[in-house]
Amino acid sequence: MNAIQPSRHSSEQPIQQPTPKRLKSPRPKRHLRARSYQVMALETTAKIGVNVALTVAAVSALTQLLPYHWSQQEKLRAIRTEVSLAETRVSTLKADFSRNFDPGQTNQIMQQQGYRFDPNQRRIVFTDQQADSSESLDVPQSSP
Repeated sequence: MNAIQPSRHSSEQPIQQPTPKRLKSPRPKRHLRARSYQVMALETTAKIGVNVALTVAAVSALTQLLPYHWSQQEKLRAIRTEVSLAETRVSTLKADFSRNFDPGQTNQIMQQQGYRFDPNQRRIVFTDQQADSSESLDVPQSSP
């Protein structure tokens, strides 16, 4: 079990020594740098072009949307004004409604809407004093 085993390498193929890697011929670095600068310049130009296009699109969209926005704001102001007028009208109508269905106010409402008066009330008719005095001046007095 502890016997030495023959190596397999010797019977099949001889062991090859690692061959040193061949060094590639160096390229000129100036050419690579110039090319990388060209690529960066092209990329930067493309980025600037895209940003300019986006800016133009945004500005044109704003010029079209601002007048629409202003007209919508004007319509909103008009609607708010109408709503406030409607709210005051509704509050007046609610007050009238609650007054009309109040049993204690029935007699007053009948007097306001019709020409019926309570029998215990007296009608007061205002006359113009100046009209009465002018009539008395215009009427000639008969002498006896």
